[in-house]
Amino acid sequence: MHFSQFVGILSCTTAAFISIAPIQVEAATFKVISGVTSIDHDHEDILRNIGLTLTGTNHTVAPIPSNYLVGFNIDSATNFTFSDQGGFTAIAGTIEHTGTVTFNDQITVGDFSIGFAPGRTVKDASGLVLKDTFSLNTILFDLSTPGLVTFDGQTLTIPDVKLLISPEFASILGEPNLTGLFAGTARIDAEVAAVPEPNSVLATLVAGAALLATRFYTQKIKCS
Repeated sequence: MHFSQFVGILSCTTAAFISIAPIQVEAATFKVISGVTSIDHDHEDILRNIGLTLTGTNHTVAPIPSNYLVGFNIDSATNFTFSDQGGFTAIAGTIEHTGTVTFNDQITVGDFSIGFAPGRTVKDASGLVLKDTFSLNTILFDLSTPGLVTFDGQTLTIPDVKLLISPEFASILGEPNLTGLFAGTARIDAEVAAVPEPNSVLATLVAGAALLATRFYTQKIKCS
């Protein structure tokens, strides 16, 4: 083989690699793994106005920020996933919590679950709900659209979520007209982890290899 022929083949090979289009990076998927959901300091006064006085807590934690009323640990049973597309796009699952609160020394609720409940008709609700799983096993609050969500790849903050009394909770309280009443504000501060997507990664590698082979073969024919 003459040197000029070798240079020609090398040039064609290099051109084939350079001409490969860059792989487009798609939105990643993340899972909430831990953290704290806090209830604001106005919550107690608002509930007192509708006949509920906070008389005890159990297995709760310090809220974030510290001037909030109470915090609930995000439990390991959480399977809430979201995408970083557009900054934050919820996908599926629930955020599970530990901890209970007692009102009027009679009603204890807690181990709250935050998730989607399609078809909710409460005004200003987002479709997210806060459900008691400790005793009443019902939706206590519909959640409004949150304030400005922040996400840096490791931590997720969902602030200024209004708690709106659900039709179910209003019925339990014997006051159906309380439905939709603002009853405080919640905030979620969560640690997250990226969700591995081996199938999509493999598909991308296979597609890239196929594209490389096709373009290399095309370049080889042109250089022959």
